[in-house]
Amino acid sequence: MLDIKTPKTTEPKPRFFTIEDYEGQVPRWCSGCGDLPVLAAVQRLCRDEQLLPEMTVVVSGIGCSSRFPHYMKTYGFHGLHGRAFPVACGIRSRRPDLNIFVATGDGDCCAIGAGHWIHAIRYNMKMVVMLFDNNIYGLTKKQTSPTTAKHANTLTHPKGSFISPLNPIAVTLSISNVSFVAQTVDWNPPHLYQTLLAAHRHPGLAFVRILQRCPHFTAEVFEPCQRDPSLLLLMKHPNGISTDDTVNKIFKNQVEHDPTNLLEAQGLAVREDCHPIGLFYRNESAERYDDFSKSGIEMDRSEKIKAVEEELDRLQI
Repeated sequence: MLDIKTPKTTEPKPRFFTIEDYEGQVPRWCSGCGDLPVLAAVQRLCRDEQLLPEMTVVVSGIGCSSRFPHYMKTYGFHGLHGRAFPVACGIRSRRPDLNIFVATGDGDCCAIGAGHWIHAIRYNMKMVVMLFDNNIYGLTKKQTSPTTAKHANTLTHPKGSFISPLNPIAVTLSISNVSFVAQTVDWNPPHLYQTLLAAHRHPGLAFVRILQRCPHFTAEVFEPCQRDPSLLLLMKHPNGISTDDTVNKIFKNQVEHDPTNLLEAQGLAVREDCHPIGLFYRNESAERYDDFSKSGIEMDRSEKIKAVEEELDRLQI
């Protein structure tokens, strides 16, 4: 008589991800581009938080920074100019289980995408928004962007831009239901990483403006800040961006700022004598539109069809 043994059930092996598990195509950005350290920071964040690659998506519009999804070995959506926000909000509406990162530039977000930017902040759907701000349209070769400094020479304003630039931080802080606004720089990896980490752990939409170098078209814009850290103002607080002594000693100018104080945050945002970096504002109790838009996700196909038919019957004349 055969001795038939019941096969043992084996538990699936735990998965552990390394940086390589998040590396997509080889980046084609220019040497010295500030996009490169941001990419490295996001990949490190994914590794440290052990985000499942198949449960992570990067959404972008058009621009140098918007090539970001190609360089992440996750899901990605390289969309149309200025349309990263509605795509990301649509994904969040029906897939609240995903980790969503949005890569957008100062032109993509603040010009053609400005309307979507305002309403995405107001909707406060959970995602990390990274505004790569190099003060220029880089992909299309040096046209004036909404954040280009006044008098700067560009292809569209060869004699100098004659309108003062838009302030993305000040604008975002003025939008109703804003919940997380921070600013960092691409050339300080520890501060950049900690800022993105805090943004990822925030329960709503985290807006992070990254002062980003473009060595080809606007090399002179942030070079003084790199040479002289006193041109930056480090915002510190126990509930702000976590920084260690290595980072703290770099910055001569520091200010204690409570990120729950919106009025103080708005005052810091409009300072022109320095670039404040750190957490301007955080409100974890702000309303989230995705708490409402995910309604009905658990319904099966027949239930959805029935609901649609009932709604159409209600509108029948």
